[in-house]
Amino acid sequence: MIFALIYFFRLRKFKYILIYYMLRRASGDRYGAEWMIGVHLGHNFNLSVCSRIFGLITIFLLLSGCSHDPSSVQVKELRLPPKVSNGSHIVRHGESLFSIAWLYSRDYKELAAINGIRPPYTIFPGQHVNLTASRYVSRSSRPARNTSSNATKPVVVKKQPVKNNQKVEQSSNIFSWHWPAQGKVVQVYSNTNGLNKGIDIRGNMGEPVSAAATGDVVYAGSELAGYGKLIIMKHNNSYLSAYAHNKELLVREGDSVKAGQKIAEIGSTGTTEPKLHFEIRHNGKPVDPMRFLPKR
Repeated sequence: MIFALIYFFRLRKFKYILIYYMLRRASGDRYGAEWMIGVHLGHNFNLSVCSRIFGLITIFLLLSGCSHDPSSVQVKELRLPPKVSNGSHIVRHGESLFSIAWLYSRDYKELAAINGIRPPYTIFPGQHVNLTASRYVSRSSRPARNTSSNATKPVVVKKQPVKNNQKVEQSSNIFSWHWPAQGKVVQVYSNTNGLNKGIDIRGNMGEPVSAAATGDVVYAGSELAGYGKLIIMKHNNSYLSAYAHNKELLVREGDSVKAGQKIAEIGSTGTTEPKLHFEIRHNGKPVDPMRFLPKR
């Protein structure tokens, strides 16, 4: 420890000597600067030796400041959609109504109705997509005031409650789901605090990513933070699926894809290791993909 302190202070002293040498050298006092270095170091250094020492130290400091281990840098996956029910979103280049709805965990049909956007849901850069649903409630949906004094109270018919899971499973039976990749599931779906809105499947760089079901590509790009190169597919009016972190995208918006067709290659864009992040959403809400995928 003592030797380390001595070495540290000697380095600091040498640093100040070099700074002073540079100032004297800049003022034109070449021999005075050379004499100052010789006195402080206790040796007969000439100017060329001093220049070499200064150059070596400069290179060492630059290398030590620039060198780092890239693997130690953590990449945070920002896949938690913000809960936004008001305000507006300004469309950027490459975005679609489906990707915007995905970003805010909203149903694309709802946003289309709010903003008066009709199929095929074309939007343009710079356009404002309103996210406030309450301002666009139709007047016809509001209950009419009954001014008649003899009006009777409406009869309320109670319906048997149906669980959400049962509704989701019944509507998804119209088509079959397939595994989008062959790797092992390394992270499962979790709706606790929005930790993971889908599943993560481990893979090797360049392995195929297949469509989980027949549908149309409604988004293919990398504008959504945390997803890397992403594909979103529409399977019907209720179900969408997403394939994230791809190396290459092999389909474009508007393409019709069959179940099992190769649409991308596994990559690590937006994450730290090669894998596929796969999501299924029902009416804009994330659901557990393991409930739909066949058992292995």
